[in-house]
Amino acid sequence: MQATRRAALALALLAAAPFAAEAQVSDDVVRVGVLTDLSGPYADFAGPGSVVAARMAVEDHGGRALGKAIEVVGGDHQNKPDVGGALARRWVDTDRVDMVIDMPNSSVALAVQQVGRERNRIIINASASTTELTGRQCSPVGFHWVSDSYALSNGTTRAVLGQGGRSWYFLTVDYEGGYALERGSEAAVNAQGGRVLGRARHPLNTADFSSFLLQAQSSRAQVVALANAGTDTINAIKQAGEFGLTRGGQRLVGMFVNITDVKALGLATAQGVVATEAWYWDRDDESRAFARRFAERHRGAMPTQYQAGIYSAVRHYLKAIEAAGTDEAMAVAARMRATPVDDMFARGGRVREDGRHVHDMHLVEAKKPEESRGPWDLYRILATVPGEQAFRPLAEGGCPLVRQ
Repeated sequence: MQATRRAALALALLAAAPFAAEAQVSDDVVRVGVLTDLSGPYADFAGPGSVVAARMAVEDHGGRALGKAIEVVGGDHQNKPDVGGALARRWVDTDRVDMVIDMPNSSVALAVQQVGRERNRIIINASASTTELTGRQCSPVGFHWVSDSYALSNGTTRAVLGQGGRSWYFLTVDYEGGYALERGSEAAVNAQGGRVLGRARHPLNTADFSSFLLQAQSSRAQVVALANAGTDTINAIKQAGEFGLTRGGQRLVGMFVNITDVKALGLATAQGVVATEAWYWDRDDESRAFARRFAERHRGAMPTQYQAGIYSAVRHYLKAIEAAGTDEAMAVAARMRATPVDDMFARGGRVREDGRHVHDMHLVEAKKPEESRGPWDLYRILATVPGEQAFRPLAEGGCPLVRQ
C-alpha cells in the first residue's frame, strides 16, 4: 500500500512538471548551495565539513550532470532565520542556485523550506531536527535526509527507560530544534509510564550552564536530558561533571550528540553517553573508505552523520537530474521519491511522500578510554533500529501531500 502511494505521488509530481522532450539544464549549470553554520555552535558537525562532503559528491558524480558543469557554493546562515531565508532567496533569484542543502538549525530550515516552496527549488534539510519539515510544513520540493527529532529522541529515550531511567529533567535550547527534541522525548517518557519532573530553557550558544544545571540537580531526576546540540551539548556535559551530577547518581543523556562532541569531550568525560546516530564512519569497509578520503580534505577529522548524509543526498539529487533529463525542481523531486537510496550512507533507504528519507538508525554508546583503539574509535553500536520503526509513521505527520 505504501509503495502504491509513493508511486502515485511520483507520477502526480511528474505530471505537474514541465515535460522535457530533451535533456535541459537551466542556465547551463547545476548549482548546489550548502547553507550551514560556518563558525558558530554547529560548525563542527556541519559547517565547512558539509561543504567538503558536497564537493566530494560532485566529484564522484563526474563533475557534470546532463553534460553541464556542477558548481557548489557555501554560505553561513549565522543561526538566524531571516539571514538564512534572505541568503537562500538571493542564491535562487540572483545566483541561479538550483538546490539548497544542510541548514543545521530548525528555525532556519523552516524558513528556507518556505523559500524553496515559493521559488520552486529543491531544499534538502540534512542537519535540522524538527519533524515539522515533513509534517504540517512539508513541501513537494522539500526533503529531510539524515535524522529528525522523532528518530533521535524516541530511540534514545526508550533505550534509557529500558535501563531504568524513569524520572526525567530536560535542559533544552530555546528554539524549535530544542523544543522538537524535548517533545519527542517527553512523549516517549509518558508512553512508557515515566515522569517528567521539570525543564529549563537556555539560549543558543550558552557558555555558562550553572543555573540550569543546579535546577536539574535539585529536581533529583534520574535522567537529565540535553535537548541541545554542538557546543551547547559539550559545555553542558563538561559543566555537569564539575557540578557532580553523575557522581550524585543522575545520568546525562544527549538527544543530539555527534561524534565531534565526543571527540571534543574526550572519552574520559563522555564514556557511557548513549545517543542515536544515522551513520558511523567505522561501520564497514565502504564507510571507512569514504571517511579516510574525507579526513584527508578536512583537517584529519572523520565525517559526522550529517556530513555523510550531505554526500548521500547530493549524489541522489544529481542522479535524479540525470533520470529526469532536467533540473526542474518538480521533475527532480518526483525522481528522488521514486528512486531507492542504497549507498555508503544508507542500505535500502527510500524517500516517502512527505520527503522523509527512511533508513536504519543506530543506538550507540561512547566507549571507555581503555576500549578505544585510536583517536576516532569512539563508539560501539549497541543496536540497529529499522527505518520503519525509527521514524514517525507517515500517517501521523499531518503532511498535506500524504493521502490519508
